[in-house]
Amino acid sequence: MSTERPTFACIVDPLPYEEKLDARPLAQIDLVVIHCTELPDLAMAREYGERILHASGTGNSGHYYIDRDGSVHVYVRPDRVAHHVRGYNPRSVGIELVNTGRYPDWLAVGSQKMEQPYPDAQIDALKALLEHLRQELPALRYIAGHEELDTAREPASDDPDVSVPRKMDPGPLFPWDAVLRATPLERLVPDHPV
Repeated sequence: MSTERPTFACIVDPLPYEEKLDARPLAQIDLVVIHCTELPDLAMAREYGERILHASGTGNSGHYYIDRDGSVHVYVRPDRVAHHVRGYNPRSVGIELVNTGRYPDWLAVGSQKMEQPYPDAQIDALKALLEHLRQELPALRYIAGHEELDTAREPASDDPDVSVPRKMDPGPLFPWDAVLRATPLERLVPDHPV
């Protein structure tokens, strides 16, 4: 009987600027942050990830993207620090689930509902990815949603007198109970969210 772990199936398609992102030891990673793309499809998520936004020649992106069909795509390998959550990037891996979220009017008063459910294939792939990461990242202990770590509010895009959450992902339809039952990772509750 073989004692080798099965190979985790994913599509490795690094962003063009991946090598410009800060390198880090895998032992530094103790947190997984769950996001949703708040975009209609994987192609648009890739387009947004490729945008250069920082003086370093890099942009904002998660490490892993899981499409609705359960396919897993690696845009930034874990040994690089990706820009995906304010204040937690050096210690975390970002997993983006393709989901429309509040697109296209993210910060408009009338767009503050997230009503698209996450397909079973996508959640099953997430559970498998979390297990894979637990095997690959020796210090991995915590899991959190983006909305729990970035609690900032901003003026609504259509009414500056109203403030709306900057981030709401993965949102109210994300099946936290099912995901937490499938992993021993602990839910991180920050003392001082950003």
